[in-house]
Amino acid sequence: MDVCVIGGSRYFGRRLIGELRDAGAAVTVINRGSTPAPQGVTRLCADRDDEAAMRAVLADRCFDVVVDQVCYTPLQAAVAARVFAGRTRRYVVTSTVEVYAELGRPGGAAVPEEAVDASTWPVDLELPWQDQRFRADHYGEGKRQAEALLTREAHFDVAAVRTAHVLGGADFTGRLAHYVERIERGLPVVVHASPQPASFVHEPEIARFLAWAAVADFTGPVNAASHGTLDAGELCAAIGRAVGTEPTLVVGTGEPVSPFSFDRCYAMDNGRAARLGFRFSSVADWLPLVLKEARG
Repeated sequence: MDVCVIGGSRYFGRRLIGELRDAGAAVTVINRGSTPAPQGVTRLCADRDDEAAMRAVLADRCFDVVVDQVCYTPLQAAVAARVFAGRTRRYVVTSTVEVYAELGRPGGAAVPEEAVDASTWPVDLELPWQDQRFRADHYGEGKRQAEALLTREAHFDVAAVRTAHVLGGADFTGRLAHYVERIERGLPVVVHASPQPASFVHEPEIARFLAWAAVADFTGPVNAASHGTLDAGELCAAIGRAVGTEPTLVVGTGEPVSPFSFDRCYAMDNGRAARLGFRFSSVADWLPLVLKEARG
Protein backbone atom coordinates (compact mmCIF):
# COMPACT_ATOMS: atom_id res chain seq x y z
CA MET A 1 0.00 0.00 0.00
CA ASP A 2 1.19 3.48 -0.91
CA VAL A 3 0.22 5.95 1.84
CA CYS A 4 0.62 9.73 2.02
CA VAL A 5 0.57 11.44 5.43
CA ILE A 6 0.12 15.21 5.52
CA GLY A 7 1.81 16.54 8.65
CA GLY A 8 2.67 13.83 11.13
CA SER A 9 5.94 15.44 12.24
CA ARG A 10 5.20 15.19 15.98
CA TYR A 11 3.22 13.45 18.70
CA PHE A 12 0.94 10.60 17.58
CA GLY A 13 1.37 11.58 13.93
CA ARG A 14 4.98 10.47 14.07
CA ARG A 15 3.97 7.20 15.73
CA LEU A 16 1.32 6.72 13.01
CA ILE A 17 4.00 6.97 10.34
CA GLY A 18 6.01 4.29 12.13
CA GLU A 19 2.95 2.04 12.39
CA LEU A 20 2.28 2.31 8.66
CA ARG A 21 5.93 1.81 7.69
CA ASP A 22 6.39 -1.18 9.98
CA ALA A 23 3.25 -2.77 8.55
CA GLY A 24 4.89 -2.72 5.11
CA ALA A 25 3.34 0.39 3.57
CA ALA A 26 5.34 2.74 1.38
CA VAL A 27 4.94 6.00 3.30
CA THR A 28 5.34 9.51 1.93
CA VAL A 29 5.15 12.49 4.30
CA ILE A 30 4.27 16.01 3.19
CA ASN A 31 5.34 18.80 5.55
CA ARG A 32 7.12 22.13 5.46
CA GLY A 33 10.52 20.54 5.98
CA SER A 34 11.21 21.57 9.56
CA THR A 35 11.31 17.97 10.80
CA PRO A 36 13.13 15.13 9.01
CA ALA A 37 11.14 12.07 8.07
CA PRO A 38 11.76 8.82 9.95
CA GLN A 39 14.07 6.27 8.37
CA GLY A 40 12.49 4.47 5.45
CA VAL A 41 9.96 7.23 4.78
CA THR A 42 9.90 9.59 1.78
CA ARG A 43 9.50 13.29 2.53
CA LEU A 44 8.06 15.95 0.24
CA CYS A 45 8.41 19.57 1.36
CA ALA A 46 5.45 21.89 0.82
CA ASP A 47 3.11 24.13 2.78
CA ARG A 48 -0.28 22.43 2.65
CA ASP A 49 -1.96 25.85 2.32
CA ASP A 50 -0.05 26.52 -0.93
CA GLU A 51 -1.97 24.74 -3.68
CA ALA A 52 0.66 25.38 -6.36
CA ALA A 53 3.43 24.02 -4.12
CA MET A 54 1.37 20.94 -3.31
CA ARG A 55 0.74 20.25 -6.99
CA ALA A 56 4.43 20.72 -7.76
CA VAL A 57 5.73 18.24 -5.16
CA LEU A 58 3.07 15.67 -5.97
CA ALA A 59 3.75 15.84 -9.72
CA ASP A 60 2.76 12.37 -11.03
CA ARG A 61 2.40 10.80 -7.57
CA CYS A 62 -0.67 8.76 -6.68
CA PHE A 63 -1.57 7.03 -3.40
CA ASP A 64 -3.90 4.32 -2.20
CA VAL A 65 -4.79 6.47 0.80
CA VAL A 66 -4.02 9.89 2.26
CA VAL A 67 -4.06 10.49 6.04
CA ASP A 68 -4.41 14.22 6.75
CA GLN A 69 -3.15 15.06 10.23
CA VAL A 70 -3.24 18.85 9.92
CA CYS A 71 -6.50 19.88 8.24
CA TYR A 72 -7.94 22.64 10.44
CA THR A 73 -10.12 24.70 8.10
CA PRO A 74 -12.45 24.36 5.13
CA LEU A 75 -9.93 26.33 3.05
CA GLN A 76 -7.33 23.63 3.66
CA ALA A 77 -9.93 20.96 2.94
CA ALA A 78 -10.80 22.66 -0.35
CA VAL A 79 -7.15 22.67 -1.44
CA ALA A 80 -6.88 18.99 -0.54
CA ALA A 81 -10.06 18.10 -2.43
CA ARG A 82 -8.67 19.69 -5.58
CA VAL A 83 -5.05 18.57 -5.28
CA PHE A 84 -5.79 14.91 -4.51
CA ALA A 85 -8.60 14.49 -7.04
CA GLY A 86 -7.44 11.61 -9.23
CA ARG A 87 -4.46 10.95 -6.95
CA THR A 88 -6.09 8.80 -4.27
CA ARG A 89 -9.12 6.59 -3.71
CA ARG A 90 -9.37 7.18 0.06
CA TYR A 91 -8.82 10.12 2.40
CA VAL A 92 -8.71 9.86 6.20
CA VAL A 93 -8.89 13.23 7.93
CA THR A 94 -7.97 13.48 11.61
CA SER A 95 -10.78 15.40 13.28
CA THR A 96 -11.56 15.99 16.96
CA VAL A 97 -13.98 15.51 19.82
CA GLU A 98 -14.24 19.32 19.80
CA VAL A 99 -16.71 19.11 16.90
CA TYR A 100 -19.25 18.21 19.61
CA ALA A 101 -18.24 20.85 22.18
CA GLU A 102 -21.19 23.19 21.74
CA LEU A 103 -23.65 20.27 21.73
CA GLY A 104 -22.79 18.97 25.18
CA ARG A 105 -24.75 19.61 28.34
CA PRO A 106 -24.18 18.82 32.00
CA GLY A 107 -25.10 15.20 32.67
CA GLY A 108 -25.58 14.52 28.98
CA ALA A 109 -25.14 11.12 27.35
CA ALA A 110 -22.13 10.11 25.28
CA VAL A 111 -22.40 11.69 21.82
CA PRO A 112 -22.74 9.52 18.68
CA GLU A 113 -21.36 10.46 15.27
CA GLU A 114 -24.73 11.50 13.87
CA ALA A 115 -24.87 14.42 16.31
CA VAL A 116 -22.75 16.35 13.76
CA ASP A 117 -23.78 15.54 10.18
CA ALA A 118 -21.00 16.73 7.88
CA SER A 119 -23.21 16.31 4.82
CA THR A 120 -25.45 19.16 5.98
CA TRP A 121 -23.12 21.31 8.13
CA PRO A 122 -22.77 24.85 6.69
CA VAL A 123 -19.43 25.91 5.23
CA ASP A 124 -18.25 29.52 5.09
CA LEU A 125 -15.03 30.01 3.15
CA GLU A 126 -15.19 33.77 3.66
CA LEU A 127 -14.43 33.62 7.38
CA PRO A 128 -10.85 34.67 8.29
CA TRP A 129 -9.51 31.11 8.45
CA GLN A 130 -5.99 32.23 7.58
CA ASP A 131 -5.79 34.31 10.75
CA GLN A 132 -4.05 32.14 13.36
CA ARG A 133 -5.94 33.67 16.31
CA PHE A 134 -9.31 33.17 14.63
CA ARG A 135 -8.39 29.60 13.71
CA ALA A 136 -7.37 28.78 17.29
CA ASP A 137 -10.51 30.38 18.74
CA HIS A 138 -12.73 28.41 16.32
CA TYR A 139 -10.90 25.10 16.37
CA GLY A 140 -13.98 22.87 16.61
CA GLU A 141 -15.87 24.85 13.97
CA GLY A 142 -12.90 24.71 11.62
CA LYS A 143 -12.80 20.94 11.94
CA ARG A 144 -16.56 20.65 11.40
CA GLN A 145 -16.39 22.73 8.24
CA ALA A 146 -13.32 20.86 6.97
CA GLU A 147 -15.19 17.57 7.36
CA ALA A 148 -18.23 19.07 5.65
CA LEU A 149 -16.33 20.38 2.64
CA LEU A 150 -14.48 17.11 2.06
CA THR A 151 -17.67 15.08 2.49
CA ARG A 152 -19.53 17.10 -0.10
CA GLU A 153 -16.86 18.07 -2.62
CA ALA A 154 -14.09 15.45 -2.65
CA HIS A 155 -13.92 12.99 -5.54
CA PHE A 156 -12.63 10.20 -3.31
CA ASP A 157 -13.91 8.31 -0.28
CA VAL A 158 -13.61 10.30 2.96
CA ALA A 159 -13.45 9.07 6.55
CA ALA A 160 -13.20 11.46 9.50
CA VAL A 161 -11.60 10.18 12.71
CA ARG A 162 -12.97 12.26 15.58
CA THR A 163 -10.18 11.88 18.10
CA ALA A 164 -10.69 12.07 21.85
CA HIS A 165 -8.28 14.01 24.08
CA VAL A 166 -4.95 12.24 23.69
CA LEU A 167 -2.80 11.36 26.69
CA GLY A 168 0.67 9.83 26.82
CA GLY A 169 3.69 9.81 24.57
CA ALA A 170 5.66 12.88 23.56
CA ASP A 171 2.83 15.27 24.42
CA PHE A 172 3.80 18.82 23.43
CA THR A 173 0.55 20.42 24.67
CA GLY A 174 1.50 20.57 28.36
CA ARG A 175 -2.08 19.87 29.44
CA LEU A 176 -1.42 16.79 31.55
CA ALA A 177 1.87 18.27 32.76
CA HIS A 178 -0.12 21.23 34.12
CA TYR A 179 -1.94 18.90 36.51
CA VAL A 180 1.05 16.79 37.49
CA GLU A 181 3.28 19.77 38.23
CA ARG A 182 0.70 21.63 40.30
CA ILE A 183 -0.35 18.60 42.33
CA GLU A 184 3.26 17.54 42.97
CA ARG A 185 4.05 21.07 44.19
CA GLY A 186 0.94 21.27 46.35
CA LEU A 187 -0.55 24.08 44.28
CA PRO A 188 -4.32 24.39 43.71
CA VAL A 189 -5.89 23.22 40.48
CA VAL A 190 -8.61 25.51 39.11
CA VAL A 191 -11.68 23.65 37.82
CA HIS A 192 -15.37 24.21 37.12
CA ALA A 193 -17.85 23.96 39.98
CA SER A 194 -19.10 20.65 38.58
CA PRO A 195 -16.54 19.28 36.12
CA GLN A 196 -18.11 17.08 33.46
CA PRO A 197 -16.73 13.78 32.10
CA ALA A 198 -14.66 13.73 28.92
CA SER A 199 -13.35 11.07 26.53
CA PHE A 200 -9.66 10.22 26.28
CA VAL A 201 -7.47 7.94 24.21
CA HIS A 202 -3.94 6.63 24.70
CA GLU A 203 -1.34 8.02 22.27
CA PRO A 204 -0.20 4.63 20.89
CA GLU A 205 -3.81 3.53 20.49
CA ILE A 206 -4.90 6.50 18.38
CA ALA A 207 -1.90 5.91 16.12
CA ARG A 208 -2.96 2.26 15.71
CA PHE A 209 -6.53 3.33 15.06
CA LEU A 210 -5.52 5.77 12.32
CA ALA A 211 -3.31 3.12 10.70
CA TRP A 212 -6.26 0.70 10.86
CA ALA A 213 -8.61 3.32 9.40
CA ALA A 214 -6.19 3.88 6.52
CA VAL A 215 -6.60 0.30 5.27
CA ALA A 216 -10.31 -0.05 6.15
CA ASP A 217 -13.13 0.74 3.73
CA PHE A 218 -15.68 2.61 5.86
CA THR A 219 -16.57 6.22 5.14
CA GLY A 220 -18.00 9.05 7.21
CA PRO A 221 -17.18 10.00 10.80
CA VAL A 222 -16.05 7.61 13.51
CA ASN A 223 -15.42 8.41 17.17
CA ALA A 224 -12.01 7.29 18.44
CA ALA A 225 -11.97 7.03 22.24
CA SER A 226 -11.01 4.58 24.93
CA HIS A 227 -13.77 3.07 27.04
CA GLY A 228 -14.58 5.06 30.14
CA THR A 229 -14.38 8.77 30.89
CA LEU A 230 -12.63 11.11 33.29
CA ASP A 231 -13.68 14.42 34.72
CA ALA A 232 -11.14 16.90 36.07
CA GLY A 233 -11.74 15.81 39.65
CA GLU A 234 -11.19 12.13 38.80
CA LEU A 235 -8.04 13.00 36.87
CA CYS A 236 -6.70 14.99 39.82
CA ALA A 237 -7.49 12.13 42.20
CA ALA A 238 -5.62 9.65 40.00
CA ILE A 239 -2.61 11.97 39.82
CA GLY A 240 -2.74 12.51 43.57
CA ARG A 241 -2.56 8.75 44.14
CA ALA A 242 0.34 8.47 41.70
CA VAL A 243 2.41 11.22 43.30
CA GLY A 244 1.37 10.64 46.90
CA THR A 245 -0.10 14.12 47.37
CA GLU A 246 -3.70 15.05 48.06
CA PRO A 247 -4.79 17.42 45.28
CA THR A 248 -6.37 20.77 46.09
CA LEU A 249 -9.17 21.79 43.74
CA VAL A 250 -10.59 25.31 43.64
CA VAL A 251 -13.50 26.59 41.63
CA GLY A 252 -12.60 29.19 39.03
CA THR A 253 -14.13 32.63 39.57
CA GLY A 254 -12.96 34.46 36.46
CA GLU A 255 -9.48 33.05 35.89
CA PRO A 256 -9.03 30.33 33.24
CA VAL A 257 -9.84 26.82 34.41
CA SER A 258 -7.41 23.96 33.92
CA PRO A 259 -7.34 22.00 30.66
CA PHE A 260 -9.71 19.00 30.58
CA SER A 261 -12.09 20.76 32.98
CA PHE A 262 -15.40 21.16 31.13
CA ASP A 263 -18.76 22.58 32.14
CA ARG A 264 -20.63 20.28 29.75
CA CYS A 265 -20.46 16.59 28.91
CA TYR A 266 -19.61 15.73 25.34
CA ALA A 267 -17.94 12.39 25.91
CA MET A 268 -18.04 10.26 22.76
CA ASP A 269 -19.88 7.04 22.04
CA ASN A 270 -17.33 4.66 20.43
CA GLY A 271 -19.89 2.06 19.38
CA ARG A 272 -19.37 2.58 15.65
CA ALA A 273 -15.66 1.80 15.91
CA ALA A 274 -16.52 -1.44 17.73
CA ARG A 275 -19.06 -2.42 15.08
CA LEU A 276 -16.47 -1.77 12.37
CA GLY A 277 -14.09 -4.15 14.13
CA PHE A 278 -11.72 -2.04 16.25
CA ARG A 279 -11.58 -2.75 19.97
CA PHE A 280 -10.44 0.12 22.15
CA SER A 281 -8.89 -0.41 25.57
CA SER A 282 -10.20 1.23 28.74
CA VAL A 283 -8.81 4.42 30.24
CA ALA A 284 -8.16 2.52 33.46
CA ASP A 285 -5.85 0.12 31.59
CA TRP A 286 -3.32 2.74 30.53
CA LEU A 287 -3.75 5.79 32.78
CA PRO A 288 -1.31 4.58 35.48
CA LEU A 289 1.42 4.15 32.85
CA VAL A 290 0.74 7.59 31.40
CA LEU A 291 0.99 9.20 34.83
CA LYS A 292 4.24 7.38 35.52
CA GLU A 293 5.66 8.66 32.22
CA ALA A 294 4.43 12.19 32.92
CA ARG A 295 6.45 12.30 36.13
CA GLY A 296 9.63 11.51 34.17
